[in-house]
Amino acid sequence: MAPEPPLLSMSGITKSFPGVRALDGVDLEVQAGEVHCLLGQNGAGKSTLIKVLAGAHQPDTGRLRWRGEEVTLRSPIAAMRLGIATIYQELDLVEHLSVAENVHLGHEPTAAGFVVRGKAARRSTAALLRRLGHPEIDPARLVGELSAAQQQIVSMARALSHDVRLIVMDEPSAALDPDEVDNLFRIVGDLIAEGVAVVYISHRLEEIRRIGDRVTVLKDGRAVAVGLPAKSTPTREVVALMTGRNVEYVFPDRPTAPAKGERPLLEVQGLSRQGEFDPLDLVVHPGEIVGLAGLVGSGRSEILETVYGARKPTTGQVVVDGKALKPGNVRAAVRAGIGLAPEERKAQALLMLESVTRNVSVSSMSRFSRAGWIDRGAELGAARAATRELSLRPDNPSVPIRTLSGGNQQKAVLARWLLRGCRVLLLDEPTRGVDVGARAELYAVVRRLADEGLAVLLVSSEVPEVLGLADRVLVLREGRVVHTAPARELDEHRVLDLVMEGSPAS
Repeated sequence: MAPEPPLLSMSGITKSFPGVRALDGVDLEVQAGEVHCLLGQNGAGKSTLIKVLAGAHQPDTGRLRWRGEEVTLRSPIAAMRLGIATIYQELDLVEHLSVAENVHLGHEPTAAGFVVRGKAARRSTAALLRRLGHPEIDPARLVGELSAAQQQIVSMARALSHDVRLIVMDEPSAALDPDEVDNLFRIVGDLIAEGVAVVYISHRLEEIRRIGDRVTVLKDGRAVAVGLPAKSTPTREVVALMTGRNVEYVFPDRPTAPAKGERPLLEVQGLSRQGEFDPLDLVVHPGEIVGLAGLVGSGRSEILETVYGARKPTTGQVVVDGKALKPGNVRAAVRAGIGLAPEERKAQALLMLESVTRNVSVSSMSRFSRAGWIDRGAELGAARAATRELSLRPDNPSVPIRTLSGGNQQKAVLARWLLRGCRVLLLDEPTRGVDVGARAELYAVVRRLADEGLAVLLVSSEVPEVLGLADRVLVLREGRVVHTAPARELDEHRVLDLVMEGSPAS
């Protein structure tokens, strides 16, 4: 008998945009019932390729075959009708609609040719949520009221509401804690057992090892490796393919005794928010990086946002260089020299329709304003100097920020605070959605800023990142500090034990 053709075959796919060749003859082959992982640095072409597969982009040249037959995907609806669903990293849910309305958006249940709202849609949605292991999500609840992890489940339910045969998952674990990642992998296992194929995109190589069958690596719009075994291909080989050089998660050397004898730049005294985190004391000296480690929901981000003034504390105060700040006041925090690089940089930090220049200068506009007019030349020159200091690419601050890779967008956020003269830098998930090579660059930037005298308070879901970059670590569990120690005295297993079980604070 002739072998079954691949479920999906993409061959010689090219796609160009003005001035950019995003895909240059890419091949991708996916079998039914496999997890095929797609790897590559930001800007390698992954997003463009999956948009071609989703019918959102039309390729300039190349062929797509579905179960051996050539097809043309002229729209996302055409892809969905074939059985191809895509869950993007930036979830495309409608926040003011209910869970059931989102799940059935565009294919609402009908009877006798009429759309049936209400009970039928909610019953169908409840069944899908039970299948995904989340019966606690109310189909009638507004999506905007759900957590990021719950919204991810709703997006998966929407994909499964169709007769799906292939699901594309773009960084699905980025906002999930370890338990939620385990549930995600259980769902993926159930899907492939049913013969559904999964194209899985992640920057976390340990996830690829755990869940993947085969790997295709993209670099500069080309497939530099196709169908590598996910579990046995050495990490060094995968990273070299992605970057063109041997790069690993290299953390810069730390000073032997950072900030010894100096007055703290940042002091947090008895700071708390009812229902979010218990009273907290911490200090960060000039040149020191202090890490907050803990699971999603442990209060990490809430602490940073309260220090920044975006949330008003229930008790306590924030002191910068010996001066107490007005609580719950962002303007006072910024004037004192505090800068925040938030967890969701696209939604919370960047002006996506503006240039790099405007994104860098936005917190320092008074420097460039003269009698109500902005000195564009001075603004551009200052932005160029700040971005060059961080080696931001491309070296042209006039380009739109949306055209930059994730790592360079993050550098633009850091450049904003450098231009402002920030002395205390708050970093919330600084490498989320950033590729392997760019991570190493960001680590070096953060360490250099600390070495130049900044005080850095760091939050990351990746324990190796906290331990590799920080000088001292506070471990959080359910809103309270359960352990404090120099990073050198901790390892990943110890931290995970602490955040899962807790222990007396020390």
